[in-house]
Amino acid sequence: MGLSPGLLLTMALCPALTLHPAEAQAPAHRDYCVLGAGPAGLQMAYFLQRAGRDYVVFERASGPGSFFTRYPRHRKLISINKRYTGRTNAEFNLRHDWNSLLSHDPRLLFRRYSQAYFPDAGDMVRYLGDFAGRLGLRVRYNTTIAHVTLDKDRRAWNGHYFILTDQKGQEYRCSVLLVATGLSVPNLVDFPGSEYVEGYESVSVDPEDFVGQNVLILGRGNSAFETAENILGVTNFVHMLSRSRVRLSWATHYVGDLRFRGPRAVNNGLLDTYQLKSLDGLLESDLTDLAVVKDPKGKLHVTLKFYLEDSNQSAEAIPLPQDDSDNFAMRVAYDRVIRCLGWKFDFSIFNKTLRLSSGSEFSKKYPLVRPSYESKGSRGLFVLGTASHSVDYRKSAGGFIHGFRYTVRAVHRLLEHRHHGVAWPATEHPITQLTSSVLRRVNEASGLYQMFSVLADVVLLKENGTAFEYLEEFPMQMLAQLEAVTGRQARHGLFVINMEYGRNFSGPDKDVFFYDRSVGYTEDAWQSNFLHPVIYYYRHLPTEQEVRFRPADWPLPRPAAIHHILEDFLTDWTAPVSHILPLRRFLENCLGTDLRSFYAESCFLFALTRQKLPPFCQQGYLRMQGLVGTGSLRQHRVESGLLQDYAAAGKRREDSGQWPGLREPVDQPQAPGPLDQPLNSNKEEL
Repeated sequence: MGLSPGLLLTMALCPALTLHPAEAQAPAHRDYCVLGAGPAGLQMAYFLQRAGRDYVVFERASGPGSFFTRYPRHRKLISINKRYTGRTNAEFNLRHDWNSLLSHDPRLLFRRYSQAYFPDAGDMVRYLGDFAGRLGLRVRYNTTIAHVTLDKDRRAWNGHYFILTDQKGQEYRCSVLLVATGLSVPNLVDFPGSEYVEGYESVSVDPEDFVGQNVLILGRGNSAFETAENILGVTNFVHMLSRSRVRLSWATHYVGDLRFRGPRAVNNGLLDTYQLKSLDGLLESDLTDLAVVKDPKGKLHVTLKFYLEDSNQSAEAIPLPQDDSDNFAMRVAYDRVIRCLGWKFDFSIFNKTLRLSSGSEFSKKYPLVRPSYESKGSRGLFVLGTASHSVDYRKSAGGFIHGFRYTVRAVHRLLEHRHHGVAWPATEHPITQLTSSVLRRVNEASGLYQMFSVLADVVLLKENGTAFEYLEEFPMQMLAQLEAVTGRQARHGLFVINMEYGRNFSGPDKDVFFYDRSVGYTEDAWQSNFLHPVIYYYRHLPTEQEVRFRPADWPLPRPAAIHHILEDFLTDWTAPVSHILPLRRFLENCLGTDLRSFYAESCFLFALTRQKLPPFCQQGYLRMQGLVGTGSLRQHRVESGLLQDYAAAGKRREDSGQWPGLREPVDQPQAPGPLDQPLNSNKEEL
């Protein structure tokens, strides 16, 4: 009996419908998934694209930088846009450019988008749009990731895949998840009467809506002062209430605190009017102890929570603090109470299996991450940008563009080695270039300058101390893991170059303008207060335990030797006697060798009189690469007593002044004098 065509079709389709349902519905796979097309997400996308990696960025809005389309509410950014420095060095100029992302395209510098020192937020939106568009970054706009969970699989890079589900139910599978969503959930305080409080995210920005009103602002951060600045000229008064004192950035050296523009602060008019007796003022109290009561006229009164223990009382009968203390500071009625308490990370989309959690009371708005910016709960989940600030909260600039553009690059370098076997970038140099290499970086590098005490340069010495590898901007707290995460060897000693402030110089209670605050003598360099380079020398890599239990307030364990380069008013560490000479002597003492450059005559003399030649002579003169002097220079040194007139006793050299077989020098030597000649001063040694 023959089979009908319909039955044959059903049998043919059956295997596809029943045997491989998982294959038919498998989610789209990407090696790297980035959540958020803000500055951090776009910065990571740039590095992934340059490396040729498989990635995608998910963005819920229709364009990049959606946060800046709404915030700050009054549109002025607090990040400086310093367009002129008097320098042409691009790396140095980034030290004072707090808005640009890192790229190879010179058109994508923020100074081309705004002339304002404190730019408008709209300029940032335009800049980020061009950054994504011109570089062709792969961003899926209008895609909201609503849920993230794990799918364990031994074949995956990290033992599991991340499964992302968007607002339409479509799933995506990722080997590595890079979260760059920032802080998006307003911080709330739950107290009686909080329903009468307006939020920073929704309160009117039109000053006319506040004419003749009494206003209370909860909070003391930049959003609070920004809101106060907008309405100071039209209100009866503005009071600001917070749990702790106002912190000023010039005292704490923390960019997230209230900052100054010239003699006045950005958004800092309230401090002026408070100190100049113009009715406005600042108060401190724990907000959780308070309550807000609304009277029949719609006025808001601040009282204490324990007065509300009897919940059956009417608003008119509720006791107020002024009933017991007639000079209670907030005894006046307010027309508006505005909450400006900042933001926290949105944990809601992450399944519990990811174990993504927050920190302590003072850092609970950030997810907990390791010094590598990898989640403590899930391998392969990294937190980037503002949300990664728990690593250096209130210590450095990791929560801001000019800081996290470098931490994002560090994360990318870690991923390149972990998943693709690409070693951390390094350059190799002869040991004679060690001093100049360190000086170049401390005088130019922006990553060291902005991420002080978080990212550091590492010099890895080669066998016999004849050469070194230079690694830039490595996370300091990962020093014990350096070999495992970089693919580099640290078997013959290392130097760590960091930027630091004086340990007892800054803080909310410190007077940073005290008399004699600067240090001017090289022997006192270790007492330098302002930001300055510090070099640590280790004979071997510190252990995990040594890093973990390092001395209090030390960024690293105790080294075998340490050197502070004297602080400089111009942050220009190029003074021959004050900066270069002490640094070179420190490096020489650690290495047990001489790092100076010499003319061929000196190397020839050393070869006849010394058992061990300086590295410059070993690598130069004996390999027919030594520096030679001209006849005029030789005569000058003879006349000054720095060199005997060997030419007079033997055959005179040719008019060119060259030793046979030696090339003309390319650079001027740093130290022309032989080692065995006495020196009258530090300047002569240079």
